Amino acid sequence: MSDAAPYRIFLIAGEPSGDALGAKMMQGLKLTSSRSVEFFGVGGPLMEAEGLFSLFPMEELTVMGLFEVLPKLPLLLRRIRETAEAAQNFAPDILITIDAPDFSFRVAKKLTNVAFPKVHYVAPSVWAWRPGRAQKIAPLYDHLLTLLPFEPPYFEKVGLPATFIGHSVVETGADKGEGAKFRQTHDIGTEEKLLMLLPGSRRGEVARHLPLFEETVRRLKSEMGDVRLVVPVIGRAAEMVREAMKSWEVEPVIVTGEVAKFDAMAAADVALAASGTVGLELALAELPTVIAYRMNALTAWIARRIVKLDYVNLVNILMKREVVPEFLLENCRPENLARATLDLFRSEEKRGGQIADFRHAMVLLGKGAAVPGVRAAEVILEILQRKTSL
Repeated sequence: MSDAAPYRIFLIAGEPSGDALGAKMMQGLKLTSSRSVEFFGVGGPLMEAEGLFSLFPMEELTVMGLFEVLPKLPLLLRRIRETAEAAQNFAPDILITIDAPDFSFRVAKKLTNVAFPKVHYVAPSVWAWRPGRAQKIAPLYDHLLTLLPFEPPYFEKVGLPATFIGHSVVETGADKGEGAKFRQTHDIGTEEKLLMLLPGSRRGEVARHLPLFEETVRRLKSEMGDVRLVVPVIGRAAEMVREAMKSWEVEPVIVTGEVAKFDAMAAADVALAASGTVGLELALAELPTVIAYRMNALTAWIARRIVKLDYVNLVNILMKREVVPEFLLENCRPENLARATLDLFRSEEKRGGQIADFRHAMVLLGKGAAVPGVRAAEVILEILQRKTSL
C-alpha cells in the first residue's frame, strides 16, 4: 500500500441486489488500489462487512409498490436529503450510487456543482422502456457502469460516458452446482426425468403461475410417464409454495438457499421458469429452459404500451433470436408450456442448441474475463487517477 492518503468513497445502495454489487466492487477496490480505501454512505450487511459505515439501515429504502411507498414517503424524502447532505459533508474523492434509481437519482440531483465525480452502477433499462431517461440522468453523473454489453451507446449518445463491466450473474456460482450429489441426497435415480419449476419470487407471481405449472405437469406426466419435480423457494413466497403444492399429483422436492438451488439446477434436465433474473442463472448453469409469465390484466395492458421488446429473456435479447421459448401473457397456457417443455425433454438436439447459445451469451456477459467487481473497481480507480492528475 502507498503512504498516500486513503481514497474516500461515498457509496449508496438501496436494495439487496445493490448491496451484493457494492460489496463485490468494494472487494475489487481493496484488491486493486495502491492506496487504502475508506467507505461511507448507505448499504446493507454485505457492504458493511467490507468496511462501509452506513448512515442508516438500508432496509428503510427497500420498499416495493405504490401502497408500500406512500406511508414511508416522509421518511424516504428525509433520507434523500440527509444522504445528500452527508455526502457533501464527507467530501469524498468519488460518489457511487448503485441501482435503486428512485433514491439514487434524487440524491445525485441534490449534488450539483460538487467537487467530486459521481458514478452510477447499473444502467436503467432505457432499451426496454422510457428511453428518455438516458437524457434525464446524463447531467447527474460523470460516468455509468453497465451490466449489459449493448447499453453504453444509449448513454454515450446523450453525453454520459459509460463502460460495460460485466454482469453479476457470472459471479453467482450457478455453474458450480453438484448434480450427482443432489440426486443421491434426494433419492432421484440417474435415469429419472427431473423438472425444475421456478414460479417466481413474489407472492403475486406464485399465485398466477403455480396453477398453470400444475396443469403443465399433469400434461407432461400423461405424455412421459413419471417425472420428478424440484422447486427452489425464497422469502415470503416459500410457505405459499409449500402449502399450494401439498395437493399436487407429483410430490416435489422443495429446496431453500443458493447452494441447494444451484445443485438442483445441475441435477435437473429441464426448467420451467417465470421470467426474471433467474433466467440468467439457468443459462449459466446450462439448464435448458422454457420461460413463462402472466400478469394481471391491468399491468399487462400497461406493459404492452410502454415496453418495446421482441423478447423478455436476456439470453434471447443478447442473441437477437428466441433461444429460450417464451410464453407470455395470453400465450402463457398449460398446453403451450407442456409442448415446449416436452420438446426439450425429448430432443437432445434442442437441449444441446440451447446450451451452446447459453455459453455464447455468458461470454458476452463477461464470463472468462475479470470479474465485474474488479472491472468496476478498475474504472473507478481510473476516474480517481484522472481527478488527482488535474
